[in-house]
Amino acid sequence: MIANVELQRKRVGLTQMELSDRVGISRRALSSIEKSVAIPSVDIALKIAAALNTTVEQLFVSEMPPLPLTTVAHEHEVSPNNKWANFTFIDLFAGIGGIRLGFESVGGKCVFSSEFDEDACKTYEANFGEHPAGDITKIDTSEIPDFDILLGGFPCQAFSIIGKKEGFANETCGTLFFDIERILREKRPPAFMLENVRNLVAHDNGKTFKIIREHLEALGYHIHAKVLNALDYGVPQKRERIIIVGFLKDIPFDFPLPIKKSERLKLSDILEPQVDAKYYVKDTIRLSRLERLRDKDYPRPYISHENMAGAVTPHPYSSALRAGASANYILINDERRPTEREMLRIQGFPDTFKIVVPYGKVKKQCGNSVAVPVIKAVANQMLKALREYDY
Repeated sequence: MIANVELQRKRVGLTQMELSDRVGISRRALSSIEKSVAIPSVDIALKIAAALNTTVEQLFVSEMPPLPLTTVAHEHEVSPNNKWANFTFIDLFAGIGGIRLGFESVGGKCVFSSEFDEDACKTYEANFGEHPAGDITKIDTSEIPDFDILLGGFPCQAFSIIGKKEGFANETCGTLFFDIERILREKRPPAFMLENVRNLVAHDNGKTFKIIREHLEALGYHIHAKVLNALDYGVPQKRERIIIVGFLKDIPFDFPLPIKKSERLKLSDILEPQVDAKYYVKDTIRLSRLERLRDKDYPRPYISHENMAGAVTPHPYSSALRAGASANYILINDERRPTEREMLRIQGFPDTFKIVVPYGKVKKQCGNSVAVPVIKAVANQMLKALREYDY
């Protein structure tokens, strides 16, 4: 049976939601009928025909067997014919692949990656079996394969609270957003997701984010943006980042809700039981930190953070990992630095993730990366929206 429902619906100027409301079925069920994935019962077919002021014969090419509506896919099932059952993405400003991990977890396939930093490329290649292309400003869009979703944690130093906050005046990284714009304009993927520091929203009294949003909307994308905290999605790290999601179609989208506190990893869950002596700080550093510790009776384990004023504050979680922070920026129990594996765990990377560069470079790479569980949660919401509404 070949359905002409979509053609007839558009002929009378009804949306899927309007027609599904008139017929008394879900929008997803109607979509399955329009794509000939599911066969409606005679009763539903007659209601559709009446709503469209036509006949059942005009709606369906061949005779319909009187199957019940239960043959329509359930509300949260994904039809094997759904074009979002498999999807591709590109990984720009890829770092060590945190965003890639998030979107692979929901079935995506990476078809292109780009990263400027060669040390990050070494880690990426060790874990994903491919060496990312280099400087995105030197890559012609024609060299990038077609894809469904653009992903990019574009450099944030130009917008960060810690940095100089130069924004687009910073020619080396602030303007890299416009390479994202260039690729979106020429490739026109159905969706994208961008990640940046929280301060992007407030930078230059909101003008920077306003410019970014206006440029994305001028390309025809419908924009959703929200600051999410990694603490709310299962890792012991207070890391607030803005997530910008865009769709070519105006489809409903909700950012993921925080997970239950009982399901979140505690600091004790990610600490290694046996740690080499090289991670422990000198006694002079340890005593200095303990002397300045705001709460000297704070329960262990904790991670203390030394701010720019020299104050030392303990927490049951890490402050945001930073690429350029001093070696003793955060200390566990004011005794030692976190190990390479612990830093990766703080960002939500699996223990199977390979470490192939020295400590200082792992520290930088983790500071530049993303909290993987946050990206997984956003990816899941994006795919849910695309599967339900992008017909």
